[in-house]
Amino acid sequence: MGTAFAVVLVFAGCCSNVVSLELLVREFPGCGNIVTFAQFIFIALEGFIFETKFGRKKPAIPVSNYVIMVTMFFTVSVINNYALNFNIAMPLHMIFRSGSLIANMILGIILLKKRYSASKYLSIVLVSTGIFICTIMSAKQVHDVSSDGSGEQGFYAFMRWLVGIAMLTFALLMSARMGIFQETLYKQYGKHSKEALFYNHFLPLPGFLLLSTDIYNHCNLFSQSTPVVVPVVGLTVPILWLYLLVNVITQYVCIRGVFILTTECPSLTVTLVVTLRKFFSLIFSILYFQNPFTAWHWVGTAVVFVGTLLYTEVWSSMRPAQVKDKKTE
Repeated sequence: MGTAFAVVLVFAGCCSNVVSLELLVREFPGCGNIVTFAQFIFIALEGFIFETKFGRKKPAIPVSNYVIMVTMFFTVSVINNYALNFNIAMPLHMIFRSGSLIANMILGIILLKKRYSASKYLSIVLVSTGIFICTIMSAKQVHDVSSDGSGEQGFYAFMRWLVGIAMLTFALLMSARMGIFQETLYKQYGKHSKEALFYNHFLPLPGFLLLSTDIYNHCNLFSQSTPVVVPVVGLTVPILWLYLLVNVITQYVCIRGVFILTTECPSLTVTLVVTLRKFFSLIFSILYFQNPFTAWHWVGTAVVFVGTLLYTEVWSSMRPAQVKDKKTE
């Protein structure tokens, strides 16, 4: 029951979150820092009240381990959102992050000495190929758009895009390493998804002081956006603040589902579920927002999807968890 419920949270929350994020990014592409800060402060506040009972409950996992996890989590969150400042389109952003399946498997082989079946190794090749196709085609689009201006401007735009790709690559590997670290922690100390969710969002808050100027500037920009009347409540608020509120709530639902999954399934299974969610978010983003997407992008996306589905043992790994839940009921 817990696994199925977590999957529903991931798909419902994360897909809705992508829509609100794209609405924000279309107005201000550099709003990643304020979005990340709002998500962290909301989840930390909720956890402080309901999980730690206003700080009275002691953590089951040593805080020193959470500091390591938090450093990785904060870095991944900030870099992924900040990469949107570097000519990275939302569809490419989602496709590239789908490569976490590969990164997770490679680090699992290197760090945990895991061995996988031939079908899983084949899935690595397919997902890698699909992401490579989409990345190359997006690079061509950046080059074609930038070539309309001067040579110097075109080169500058392309170099910014390469920096964005490098940032996404680093965040991809760091995210996979964090997943493996979480898996080893839960094996040692037991499953504590709500506690991990709180500390992963509470401990990094001082780090946002480094981004305070950018966050403050975007607060002013958000306040100047078109006012709208909130249904039912009847309050009039700037529309970007409304989008941000929706983004924060849906992010909480999404991340809550992911953290439940980390306690119920191996890290590779979690990665697969998240990857499939990204695929559906990508399709919705293309159709609803009419993002530029060529035939080659569709080919690359299909290859990523097929490669992901090769890891079908995820369902057999979820069934035992559901059987256990039924026995306990």
